[in-house]
Amino acid sequence: EVQLVESGGGLVQPGGSLRLSCAASGFTFDDYAMSWVRQPPGKGLVEWVSTISSNGGTTYYAESMKGRFTISRDNAKNTLYLQMNSLKSEDTAVYYCAQGPKGNYNSRGKGTLVTVSS
Repeated sequence: EVQLVESGGGLVQPGGSLRLSCAASGFTFDDYAMSWVRQPPGKGLVEWVSTISSNGGTTYYAESMKGRFTISRDNAKNTLYLQMNSLKSEDTAVYYCAQGPKGNYNSRGKGTLVTVSS
C-alpha cells in the first residue's frame, strides 16, 4: 500500500521559510517522479507546485514558485522535500506530496497546512 506522509507545515510570517517533508513507503520510491501540489483553504482547485524526476536530476516549478521554492529528494531515505522561502500570504494552503509527475498522480498524502500570516 502506497503511503505518503507530509510534515513540516505550520504558521510562518510573510517573508519566512519552511521546509516540508514527505515520507514515502509501500513502493519503490526511486522508480517514480514525485510532485508537490497545494490547495488553498476553502477552495476546490488543486494547484501544481513542483515536480522532481526519479533520480532528482530534473526539477520543474510553477511560475509563481520559481526562485522561492526548491524541491529535492533523498532516495536513500525515501523522502521528498520542499524548501519554501520568501513565503507570501497567497502561499497559504494545504500542501500534498503526490506520486507521479505533473497531472498524472497515482497517490497523494493527507497534506500539511502552511499558513503565512503576520
